[in-house]
Amino acid sequence: MAKEFKIGNRLVGSGHPCFVVAELSGNHHQNYDEAAALVKAAKDAGADAVKLQTYTADTITLNSNKEWFIVGGEDNPDIWKNRTLYDLYTKGNTPWDWQPKLKKLADELGIFLFSSSFDDTAVDFLEKINVPCHKISAYEATDFLILRKVAQTGKPVIISFGYSSEEEVKFALDTLRANGAKDIVALHCVTGYTDKPKLEDMYLKNILDLRDRFGVLSGFSDNNAGIDIPVMAAAVGANVIEKHFILDRKSGGPDARFSIEPAELKEMIFKIRALESGKEKLAVSGIALGEVHYGPTNAIEEYNKRWRRSLFAGKDIKKGEIFTKENVRDVRPAFGLETKYFDEVIGKSATRDIDFATPLSWDMIDEL
Repeated sequence: MAKEFKIGNRLVGSGHPCFVVAELSGNHHQNYDEAAALVKAAKDAGADAVKLQTYTADTITLNSNKEWFIVGGEDNPDIWKNRTLYDLYTKGNTPWDWQPKLKKLADELGIFLFSSSFDDTAVDFLEKINVPCHKISAYEATDFLILRKVAQTGKPVIISFGYSSEEEVKFALDTLRANGAKDIVALHCVTGYTDKPKLEDMYLKNILDLRDRFGVLSGFSDNNAGIDIPVMAAAVGANVIEKHFILDRKSGGPDARFSIEPAELKEMIFKIRALESGKEKLAVSGIALGEVHYGPTNAIEEYNKRWRRSLFAGKDIKKGEIFTKENVRDVRPAFGLETKYFDEVIGKSATRDIDFATPLSWDMIDEL
């Protein structure tokens, strides 16, 4: 069982301070000065690291308004509804030309910077700027291709498990280890995206179960408002805490309502450090601790499973045409074949004409 390892020059694990990550997401509003201010504010608040997301709309999805690519769901916020994934990701991405500059700034300030990567090109790009570790998001936790690519870097991997089943967690960790990953942090992740989180949806006991059952360091990635639950997670024993961070919630954006501001981040870290030093004690709510539970915890998480990755036609494909890395895409959403079948599909031929942005299924693929 993993006890400790280094992210950069920082020891993380049993007996070491919780590694606190400020997730920038799209909270920079695509303004570089705001992104730089977020990095500085995270450092000032006492965070160990800031995290970006490295994708473009074209690397994460397809430019299509077909039904599969439209956001719905009763419980999803109006700011997301009836928009295409391509539109959302165009407005939410962090420009790649910023990222080396933000990495340099972080290095100068003495705070780590790394990122979630969403395809092979992102991993290669992040390796060039020498990030200390790689992050895999909850939505990509079942994506065989990104798991394999990230593992092959040999660097520490932080992976979020939102609504993953126990079998899916095992698949992800087995895939990482089989492809070279040795140092892994598994984050229990609650993807409610709400400003009114319910303690009964937290299942913080999963933090301990991930550690004990799968032999990894573990922690908590919180996609809900407030700081109380992350502090509880630290009290339970989280080695890593990840929290969405914004300069001012009033500035808006898709992640604003569940992000915390600089004063809140500073208070959260203060409380975590007070627990670690023994100056404070916290009795974790039994409701928040819950039982060990894998899989969706509410209707929002059940709906959001569809935003995982799967195999789609990346171009119009004619009957008899060979499937290649150019015409088969591994993208969100999850209505096509699982990405673990990518290598099996490549080289086979199409049984019929397939339109661009159509999810692939076995009946479209010649098994001969």
